[in-house]
Amino acid sequence: MFKSIKKHLKGRSGQSLAEFAVTTAMMATLATTAAPKFSGVGEGAKEKKTLADIDKIMKSANNFYNAKVTSEGRGRFPGQVKYNESVPDNNGGYANEDLLLSSIDVFETYESEEASQWASVFGTDNLESPAPQGSSVNVSEDDNGDGSFDVSAGAEEFLNEFGGNAIKSPFQDGHYIYTVIAGGGSGQQSYSPILYIADLESPKNFNKKLQP
Repeated sequence: MFKSIKKHLKGRSGQSLAEFAVTTAMMATLATTAAPKFSGVGEGAKEKKTLADIDKIMKSANNFYNAKVTSEGRGRFPGQVKYNESVPDNNGGYANEDLLLSSIDVFETYESEEASQWASVFGTDNLESPAPQGSSVNVSEDDNGDGSFDVSAGAEEFLNEFGGNAIKSPFQDGHYIYTVIAGGGSGQQSYSPILYIADLESPKNFNKKLQP
């Protein structure tokens, strides 16, 4: 009888090991096939988040522009001294929208030299949302660090709109940047400036336009 029980246990042990091996193999297969899907879901969520953040910045810039219409007699965007000046103004920016559109079409990574034509929304050295190392974002609109509020310093004016709190991109190499194409003309012949905001992760894919 003892021999019979021992034989039965051995049989059950062998069967359990086989089942365990099959189960392990199935789990490994599921993990391998599911990982890319979960990764895709994660990237999709980041894309939605950054576009929502860009919308927030756009809304803030539009409110800023409208407020300047009342207080200064003509609207302007953060970083502009006047409506007919481009941003950034330190050998950056675009003379017209056609140039911007042709350039942004190849502006796919934070390492692109095209970043020098754009300024940082909240400052390249902002502690909450610093620009990624290796990027060439124009620093002319950054906070000068003197502890005072500087009118027409883009990063300071944007930060002021958000109560001093920068918005951080959900992407590792992301950072919110902007450029302004100058307005012009006078009287009824005047036209407003154009604002573009993008995520440095891939400005080609994540950008929006505002022209009041």
